[in-house]
Amino acid sequence: MKKILYKFYKIVFRNRLITPVLDIKPANFLRYGRFYNDYLTYKKMPGAEKLSVRALFPILDEKTNKTNIDPHYFYQGIWAADKIIKSKAQEHTDVGSQVNLIGFLTTITKIRFVDIRPLSVDLPNLENIKGDILHLPFGNNSVSSLSCLHVAEHIGLGRYGDQLNPLGTKRACAELSRVLGHGGNLYFSLPIGKQQVYFNAHRIHLPQTILNYFNGLKLVEFSAVDDKGNYIRNADLKNFENASYSCGLFHFIKP
Repeated sequence: MKKILYKFYKIVFRNRLITPVLDIKPANFLRYGRFYNDYLTYKKMPGAEKLSVRALFPILDEKTNKTNIDPHYFYQGIWAADKIIKSKAQEHTDVGSQVNLIGFLTTITKIRFVDIRPLSVDLPNLENIKGDILHLPFGNNSVSSLSCLHVAEHIGLGRYGDQLNPLGTKRACAELSRVLGHGGNLYFSLPIGKQQVYFNAHRIHLPQTILNYFNGLKLVEFSAVDDKGNYIRNADLKNFENASYSCGLFHFIKP
């Protein structure tokens, strides 16, 4: 009996067969049908390798008419990288942003990457620092180039193992302001629109709320990705007060 159960585990769970089944949507049943048809067709083709049921690995949702992207992450990376390159920063500090962007930035300049879950990679120009955005390991006014992209909206909701804190985003902004040096650049992003907490995923903030959180800094540029995924340079904050899930891109400088 144990051998039968173990074989079932390997075939179903380890080979990802159950995941689409548990996601009960009509589209997934249709996709499974297409997958099975492709499987049978491929097996009969001349030169086809021997296929093992144990090695099935269904990918059901990538037959699309266009390449899928997350517009927030796609455009914010371009936006921030462009600014960091143009600033000619000799060293840049990032707090918790997308790790693919961090790797790319190491080809441009020296990077200090701070996260409560440190990045376990070894790259030239990369220093990994275990740290909490609410208690950054830097002195006052000590960081000249700083980014925090699509991070602060999560702080205090416990999603990433951080402590619960209703003021998490506000205090994260205060801490970023504290360490930013005079004349230094902060590149910051998070979801904007009608204010709402979607526990424990993220918060959405009014653009004006973010300006209030960084009231000691000067706004250099506000750009955005709107609800439809359009990238808008030099956007109008007022146009995003009633958004559902847009992305605000804020470039601040400390006077």
